[in-house]
Amino acid sequence: MPEQPVLVLDPTGSDHHTEHLALRAQGPAARVDIVGVQAWAVTDPFLLKRLLTSPDVSKDGRTHWPAYAETVMRWPLALWIAVQNMFTAYGPDHTRLRHLIAPAFSARRIARIQPAIDAMVTTLLDDLATAPADEVVDLRERLAYPLPIAVIGHLMGVPDSQRDDFRHVVDGVFDTTLNPDEAQANTARLYEHLDHLIAAKRHDPGDDMTSLLIAARDDENGGVGLAHQELRDTLLLMISAGYETTVNVIDQSVVTMLLLPDQLQLVRTGVIDWDDIVEETLRHEPAVKHLPLRYAVNDIPLPDGQTIARGEAILASYAAANRHPEWHPRADTFDAIRADKDHLAFGHGVHYCLGAPLARLEVATALKMLFERFPHIRLAVPAAELKPVPSLISNGHQTLPVRLHAN
Repeated sequence: MPEQPVLVLDPTGSDHHTEHLALRAQGPAARVDIVGVQAWAVTDPFLLKRLLTSPDVSKDGRTHWPAYAETVMRWPLALWIAVQNMFTAYGPDHTRLRHLIAPAFSARRIARIQPAIDAMVTTLLDDLATAPADEVVDLRERLAYPLPIAVIGHLMGVPDSQRDDFRHVVDGVFDTTLNPDEAQANTARLYEHLDHLIAAKRHDPGDDMTSLLIAARDDENGGVGLAHQELRDTLLLMISAGYETTVNVIDQSVVTMLLLPDQLQLVRTGVIDWDDIVEETLRHEPAVKHLPLRYAVNDIPLPDGQTIARGEAILASYAAANRHPEWHPRADTFDAIRADKDHLAFGHGVHYCLGAPLARLEVATALKMLFERFPHIRLAVPAAELKPVPSLISNGHQTLPVRLHAN
């Protein structure tokens, strides 16, 4: 069959819904250009689930991607493929690393952090309540940003004085409009902050995950602890994944409630609860649109007769898959009462996000307390004026201007 045209993904993410329609029109997988690197974007949810659980697909580019060495030197998104943590690990190495991190997100630990999250949200809303009644408030800046960074800072032991620094460099990791030099400079700053945190915790360890990881030993591997680069990159994964994605889910959830008052009324009348809103937001507007990269360990035949050849790169296009019309009826419609709200917002298979329960808890708590405290909150601008963050990965808005009180 004729080879597909290569679709160039917009690094600014300015109109991702139209782009996802174009991707799905190419079949279960489409050839794409991701800031100069070619890959197969998989948008069919059934195929994607199969690939995400297949031993024929790896996240280890060093081993399974012939273009790795050349790409990592020049690609603005090099950090996404070069990190040495469970995000890029394959097989037993992934199991070893996940085993070390899993205790941080146990049900017991998540339950213990609930009162802290309640207190954090209360403090943020108290601060919002001091704004003049007619003031336009940026809710992304005043709630969606500070809550996740405070929670992950609490979990990881990041001092208050360092949290803003981490926020800005993590934002740079998700910004797909940076050129290679800008991306490399951002990565260097990020590692400086991580090295500073590691040194501080080695000198003065505490009851936090950073201290535990520093002291960790993998009993299944003869008592060998994390290598320094693994430690740095594991902290990078936990801080970035635990922060940026949750910011976007809070953002998208609030916007949806303000645009769809009928859905908000369903919560207020007890027909559904905030957990339903969170799940439908994760399906309808997931925090991550595309997640780079995976690699074909062997040739992979596709349902339409094409083949992802061994060594080719694969892009998990979660947002496009979530709205696939063969998975959900009226897939483009936000409907929190729908029975099946299954989605891929947290991935699938062995790489399923460990922090999913914590993210759900943060978002549901923030929504519940926000709409109880400010029942007349509304958008301060037309929805069309909300600008997306400059990213083909991250799915949120640059600002979220609201009025907290009806005029």
